[in-house]
Amino acid sequence: MQCLITPRTFAFLRELAQHNNREWFTENKQRYLDEVRDPLLQFVAEFGSRLAKISRHMVADPSPVGGSLFRIYRDTRFSHDKRPYKTHAGMTFRHAAGRDVHGPVFYLHLEPGMIFMAAGMWHPEPEALGKIRDAIVANPKRWKALRGHKAFRIDQGDAGDQLKRVPRGYDADHPFADDLRRKSFTASTTFSQSVACAPTFAATFATACQQKAPLMDFLTRAVGLPW
Repeated sequence: MQCLITPRTFAFLRELAQHNNREWFTENKQRYLDEVRDPLLQFVAEFGSRLAKISRHMVADPSPVGGSLFRIYRDTRFSHDKRPYKTHAGMTFRHAAGRDVHGPVFYLHLEPGMIFMAAGMWHPEPEALGKIRDAIVANPKRWKALRGHKAFRIDQGDAGDQLKRVPRGYDADHPFADDLRRKSFTASTTFSQSVACAPTFAATFATACQQKAPLMDFLTRAVGLPW
């Protein structure tokens, strides 16, 4: 079984962080293609069959532009940080209808010293967030079972990821008032570099996605999409 994510992947990203300028990147672009972009596109393509077993509506798109792999180029137009390149690689696996409706995603983040996957919805738009809150109120037993799921734990987030009060229109004394105050609904798993570089990592990542499928199922149906 081939290793598509390798120590060379992280070595390139580490060096890019030290030389985040166009001149260095231009000189090393072929390395980027050979050691980062192309292997990760192959990872996306091969992960597709595993993802289909979790949900046939989630998409692994190996297109080099507009697919599951994020571009390495940063959008600096409205940022004070003018460094031109991201120093991590990110892959997102969206719902087939995700371009039209803000749906939940599986995400994989590769960065030296920070490797993790996440599932769910991070800062969804107000309409989608309202639908999730309504689903919690309408299905308290199901949400309770989900909150107590042994296979994963929903991320707590930081203080800025919650409203100070339960939003207007919801019971301030609701048993899940803390969840109604959430701005994000995600669950995550971290990995070591040795695990990410193992030939079995696609299966490991798929297992983590499968463990979080109950949360994805709930969120997907809440925003009106099929799971």
